[in-house]
Amino acid sequence: MSEPQVIALDAMGGDHGPDVIVPGAAISLVRHPSLSFRLYGDEAKITPVLNKHEAMARRSTVVHTPIAISMEEKPSQALRRGKGSSMWMALEAVKKGEAHAAVSAGNTGALMAMSKLVLRPVADIERPAIAAIWPTVEGECIVLDVGANIGASAQQLTEFALMGAAMARALFHVERPTVGLLNVGVEEIKGNDDVRQAHTMLKDTAGLPIDYKGFIEGDQIGQGVVDVVVVEGFAGNIALRTAEGTAKQIGSYIRSALTRSMLSKLGAVLAQGGLKVLKQKMDPRRVNGGTFLGLGGIAIKSHGGTDALGFASAVDLAYEMAQAGLTARLTADLEAFHGRLATKAAS
Repeated sequence: MSEPQVIALDAMGGDHGPDVIVPGAAISLVRHPSLSFRLYGDEAKITPVLNKHEAMARRSTVVHTPIAISMEEKPSQALRRGKGSSMWMALEAVKKGEAHAAVSAGNTGALMAMSKLVLRPVADIERPAIAAIWPTVEGECIVLDVGANIGASAQQLTEFALMGAAMARALFHVERPTVGLLNVGVEEIKGNDDVRQAHTMLKDTAGLPIDYKGFIEGDQIGQGVVDVVVVEGFAGNIALRTAEGTAKQIGSYIRSALTRSMLSKLGAVLAQGGLKVLKQKMDPRRVNGGTFLGLGGIAIKSHGGTDALGFASAVDLAYEMAQAGLTARLTADLEAFHGRLATKAAS
């Protein structure tokens, strides 16, 4: 039986605030009846929406906070005035043990900055990372970093691999997730110095719960050749946005082709079942939610412009990560890796 989980919600985050956050959480509650929520934000705006969802209202506590971080604020500005904001308070709930995870659709830079300050990085990692779930022909994989950092050293890339593997064990229930390092080619000589050094370090991870498969190229991400794809944040974010745009482009092509003539419209009617499956697989709301890895608590970033179904996916992810004890798994793997580095340095 699933353990009860408390999720802290930044109810004012994103483009639509409580109008999306509350209905989205209500959808996730149907899927996970053991959930309960702490909602942080303007009580006068949250309560009318919450009252429309009776089951959600019974499982929720509203904590009034008058400060909300806008989507336009720079991280430095958000930090200066962020203490006491709905975003800060949701993270603080995780730190205090009042919630098992926090979810926000708010400003990404502000959320990462506050998460690092409130939850603190674990196991001496140099930089936390944002991990995204990526649909593949085999199912799903995890890609990180997708935007928390610009550039990454060899050690940081190796840490990303271990963090992604911990998330894959929690989410996909595999003992030794397969890991690939994204590169411009699969040959040993390809890539910059950091990527090649990370490749060497990852080949020496015997005893750790990771099955390193070497370099992979961009077209292999969607093929599902590995469970975890490691990349620095600049290239990772571009790859993510390119994939999202390509999915929309393909969807537009299909709609245009199926409405071009009466015959194609008839074909669309006959293919309704298959098209419905295709639409579901290509729906970005199904995999909405980026996990901030490497922190002393679970923080999930939802897309700011998503709807209730998309936000429900982010809450589902928070539930699954908390249920699986992600932070403890991740910390143990990183401590083992850093211990190995210290031993090598001393010898």
